Amino acid sequence: MTRFLYFSLTLVFLMLWSSCRKDFEFAPSTGSLQFSKDTVYLDTIFTNIGSSTYNLKVYNKSDNDIVIPNISLKEGFNSLYRLSIDGMLGENNGTSGSEGKVFENVEVLAKDSLFIFIETTVDIENQAATANQFLYTDAIEFDTGNNQQTVELVTLVQDAVFIFPDRDNTTKVIDTLTLNIAGELIVTDLQGRELLSDELTFTNEKPYVIYGFATVPPNETLTINAGARVHFHDNSGIIVPNEASINVNGTFSNDQDLLENEVIFEGDRLEPNFSETTGQWGTIWLLDGSINNTINYATIKNSTIGILSDGNPNETKDKLTITNSQIYNSSSFGILGRNTSISAENLVINNSGLSSFAGTLGGKYNFTHSTLVNYWNNGFRQFPAVLLNNFVLDEDNNATIADLTEANFNNCIIYGNDNPEILLDEIEDDNVVFNFKFTNCLIRFNDTNNNYTGDNYNFDDTLKYEGNIFNKEPDFKDTDLNQLMIGEDSAANGEGLAAFSAQVPVDILNTNRTGSPDLGAYQHVAFPEED
Repeated sequence: MTRFLYFSLTLVFLMLWSSCRKDFEFAPSTGSLQFSKDTVYLDTIFTNIGSSTYNLKVYNKSDNDIVIPNISLKEGFNSLYRLSIDGMLGENNGTSGSEGKVFENVEVLAKDSLFIFIETTVDIENQAATANQFLYTDAIEFDTGNNQQTVELVTLVQDAVFIFPDRDNTTKVIDTLTLNIAGELIVTDLQGRELLSDELTFTNEKPYVIYGFATVPPNETLTINAGARVHFHDNSGIIVPNEASINVNGTFSNDQDLLENEVIFEGDRLEPNFSETTGQWGTIWLLDGSINNTINYATIKNSTIGILSDGNPNETKDKLTITNSQIYNSSSFGILGRNTSISAENLVINNSGLSSFAGTLGGKYNFTHSTLVNYWNNGFRQFPAVLLNNFVLDEDNNATIADLTEANFNNCIIYGNDNPEILLDEIEDDNVVFNFKFTNCLIRFNDTNNNYTGDNYNFDDTLKYEGNIFNKEPDFKDTDLNQLMIGEDSAANGEGLAAFSAQVPVDILNTNRTGSPDLGAYQHVAFPEED
C-alpha cells in the first residue's frame, strides 16, 4: 500500500511539474552555438562517385530551448553537398535532388545537441575543364545577420579513367565474362568486360577506377606504366586469360612516402579509414594459359587475394616474375599459386588472412631475398606464412596430386606472429615429386609439441635445409604498419649467402647488398632511438 501511494504521489508530481513547464516555447538562437569542428573535410573522392557520410555535431549549451531560424548551405539549392539533420531532409524547391540544402526553424533543447550528416557527389568536368584535381568548397550557415555562424566544407575531387561493365538502359549490368582458360571457353557469372585496344596502356596521368573484372584480350598485353594508380571497386579486379599478359613497369621511387614511380593497386575508397582495410577488392588473376607476366616495383594492397596464378608450371619462362614489390592486407592470400610457376626477388608480403604465400597443387617456385611474413591481427589465422602442398581436394574429398618440381627459398625471411610459419603438406605418391629447399633463411618454426614429423621436417637433411636460422628475432621496424625493414639487431643481419646476393645485388630500396648481404628484401638500417 505504501509503495502504491508513493508511486501515485510521484506520478501526480511529475504531471504537475510538466504542466508548469513552458514546453515548446523556444527562444530564437543568439549566435552562441558551438560545433564539434570548425571545418569538415570530406577527404578525397573520385569524380561522380559519392563520398562517405561525415558528421558535424551542433551544441546548444545554454539553459534555454532555442530555435535556429535557418540552417542552409551557402550555395543554397545549387550546392553539391547534401545534409540531413537528425533524420530530416529539409526543404524542396520542386526539383529532383533539392532536398538536404535548406532547413527552417530547427529546434534544439537546452543543454542538448543535434547531428548534421554531410555527403557530396561532384562532377569535376563541371568545375574545371582541364584540372585533374579540384578543391570543392561550400559552407553550412546557421541563422542570418549578426547571429550567423558558419562551418566550412572542403572536398578534394580527383578525376579518373573509369572502366565499367556495359549496362542496359535500366542500368542493369549486361556484361558477364566468358573466359578462355587454357583454350577452353568457360561462361562465368563475373561482371566485367574485355579491355578495348585503347585501354591496354595505363599511364600515370590519371588514376584508373575499375568496376567488375577488366579482362585482357587474348594475344594482347596490358602495360601499366611507372607511377600509375589502379583502384578497384568491391568484387573487381584484373583477369589475364589464355595467351594474354600483364606487364607492370614500376621503377624505384626516391620518396618512399609518395612512391611516385611505383604502381599501386588498391581499393577505390580514398578515405584514411580505408587505407589499410583488407578485402576491399578481388584479385589480379593470371589464368591457366596466360604467359610472360611481369611485375616490378608494385604495391598491391587491401585485396582478397593479391595475385592468383593458375597453371603453366613447366614453361621455360616462368608464368610470373615479380620483383621489388609489396603485397599487404589480403583478406585470404597474398599470392596463391595453383600448379603454376613463379619467380620472385625482393618481394615483401605481410598481413594475410590465410597464408602470405601458398604454392598448392605442386608447381615451380623460386624466391630469393624475399620477406614472406604474416602478422595478421584481425582474428584467427588457419595457415602459416608459407604453405606448400601437392594436391587439391574436390567436394567429395578426393585428391588430385601434381609434381612440386621445385620450391626454392634463398636468403629469405619467413616469420610471423604464429608458430610454425611453414607448412609442407604432401600426399606421398611414387609417381610425383615433392622438391623443396630452404637455404640461408630466417624461419620461425618451433615444434614444441612434436606435431610435425617425417622427412620433410628433417632440418638436418642438407638436400632440403641448409644454412638456416630458426626462431631468432628478425627485428622488424613495425609489422602493424607493414614496415618490414630490419634493424641492426636483426638475426638476419649479415647472414645472406653471397651467391644469391650476386643475383640480386641491390635491395628493394636500391641499397647495394653485395658486400655483406642480409636476409630478406631489405638491408638493415639503424632505427632512430625512442625518447
